[in-house]
Amino acid sequence: MAFDIAQFNSAFSQARYEQKTDPDFDLEKAQEHLRELIANAPEGDDRAFALRMIAKLAVPQPPPREYGPLYHEAGAIHAAAYLVEGTDEEKADALAEARHKIWAIADRAPHDEEADIRAMTRALDHMETMLRGDWPKD
Repeated sequence: MAFDIAQFNSAFSQARYEQKTDPDFDLEKAQEHLRELIANAPEGDDRAFALRMIAKLAVPQPPPREYGPLYHEAGAIHAAAYLVEGTDEEKADALAEARHKIWAIADRAPHDEEADIRAMTRALDHMETMLRGDWPKD
C-alpha cells in the first residue's frame, strides 16, 4: 500500500483527539499504527514529516488556555447577540451594539487576550452585513 498523506493526517488527528479525551489512551499503540501507515513510504519530505509527527505525539500538550473574566464577559455578549429577535434591522442593530461592547471590553483586557476578544466581533460583523443587505455581490 502506498503512503497516503491525507490518510496519515486523519489518523494522526484521530490519535491526538483520543489522547486528549480517552484516559486509557495507549500512546505506543497509536504510534505503532501511524508507523504502519508509513511503512511503504519512500524516503523524502513526506516520510520525514510523518516521523516527526509520530514523535510529536509523545510530547505532552500544554493545558488548555485559561481566559480571564473579561474574555468570558465578551463571550456572553457575543452569544447573546445571536438570540435577539425582531426584524433584520433590529437584529443587525443588536449585533452592532454587541460588537461595540466587545471592542470596548478588548480595550480594557490584558494584552494577551485583547486580540482573541476582538476576534469575536468578526462573525458578528459578517452577520450584521448580511442582515443589512450590504454583502458584496459577485
